[in-house]
Amino acid sequence: MSADSLKGAIKNAVDSSSTIMTDEWPSYHGIGKEFDGGHHVIKHKDKIYVDGDIHTNTAESFFSLIKRGFVGTFHKMSKKHLHRYVDEFTFRWNHRKVTDEERREEALARFVGKRLAYKEPINSKQSNESFTV
Repeated sequence: MSADSLKGAIKNAVDSSSTIMTDEWPSYHGIGKEFDGGHHVIKHKDKIYVDGDIHTNTAESFFSLIKRGFVGTFHKMSKKHLHRYVDEFTFRWNHRKVTDEERREEALARFVGKRLAYKEPINSKQSNESFTV
């Protein structure tokens, strides 16, 4: 992915009031001017992983959770439904510090008024390519 593509994806997905924290990969250079909180860099190559409140540990832990789910449970994720997998792991991540009962109640509350018809996920008009981690 080019630096422009990466920065474009970040600008599309991240609120402009955010603070961006990354490692020193050059493609991130200049992204801070797009965000109110600026851009803070952690220099992993210098064995620096935390500098006060600045770190990438949370993002790395979240992506590790997704990768473990891919390798351990799903084995194949279609690009068409990738957003659904990410939503599931986002829910798991955001509710990792609550009890099983609280997590269950929150999940059940989100089902109210929603229905996923069988034909929607298997619609052949859309690409069902998969990818590997």
